[in-house]
Amino acid sequence: MGKIVRMADIAARLGVSTVTVSKALGDQKGVSEELRERIKQMAGEMGYKAPSANRSEEKKSYNIGVLVAEIYIEKYATFYWELYQKITTAAVKEDCFVLLEVLESAAEKELQDIKLIRENKIDGLIVLGSVSTEYLEQLCRGNDLPIVCMDFYDNKVKVDCVISNSFYGAYQLTNYLFDKGHQKIAFVGTLLATDSITDRYLGYQKSLMEHGVAVEKKWVIPDRDESRKCFDHITFPREMPTAFVCNCDLTASKVVKGLQERGLCVPGDVSVVGYDDYLYPGLCDVELTTYSVNMEKMAETGVEILRSRLGGDLGQIGIHVIEGGLVERDSVSPII
Repeated sequence: MGKIVRMADIAARLGVSTVTVSKALGDQKGVSEELRERIKQMAGEMGYKAPSANRSEEKKSYNIGVLVAEIYIEKYATFYWELYQKITTAAVKEDCFVLLEVLESAAEKELQDIKLIRENKIDGLIVLGSVSTEYLEQLCRGNDLPIVCMDFYDNKVKVDCVISNSFYGAYQLTNYLFDKGHQKIAFVGTLLATDSITDRYLGYQKSLMEHGVAVEKKWVIPDRDESRKCFDHITFPREMPTAFVCNCDLTASKVVKGLQERGLCVPGDVSVVGYDDYLYPGLCDVELTTYSVNMEKMAETGVEILRSRLGGDLGQIGIHVIEGGLVERDSVSPII
């Protein structure tokens, strides 16, 4: 029996993407007539046989690439590893396969193409975490792969995005602390390091404004450097607040550890809240009150968007906001 010729084989021979081949053979928009004819001719020469015409679009299999920057890969399982697993599960349910590539910092700075794209291994791409505007532009330039950004967005690049409701989540957490009697509330997160952190700060700021409390610069505390790499230790202000709103649970765990090293008890002396509702076991001995991100829904939405784009959907590109919810645990005490 001869080798089965796949669309990926035709794509590799012509130096185009599998998506382009699919569109050309399916007589869909987005491919020039000249290229369409070249693809059909090559398909005939290689002995390509199309799947059954009765096979529904929803049953087609695609290879989905997931790209994550190495700064988000820790020595232990992180929020993004968990989200990647959710993406894999969602993809399998849609008869798709997932291929992971870790983006090295040097490759991002030098705007190098990723291997998954260079070797025509994927039909669509999910970018997990965040990358620089320049690198995202590089990914979108020169190829027709549908791309979905997950857990971040970039208003300078026109691309589909799936995010949690960072603004409202932090707003809700800060309101919760006010409801517990706190007035001196700090925010921990490096502003402008990522869109998510900045949006969470703005949610925190809105809550302060509504309660007539001014933002104290000394209580806006960075947790990472300009390269988005998290600090090992948090630097605390001389005058301590009574509560900390942290941009993620990992940062919250470092705040708890730092406070304990100062001889302070959480939540007895100071209250701490996080964001994500995901923390590797053993990193924090206090059960954190947090805002739970619906990772399963985010993953399902990202895969659905890619499937829709691969099926020829040319609808409006936009940001899809996935709601979560506050989870009350043991890291907050009321001010009496």
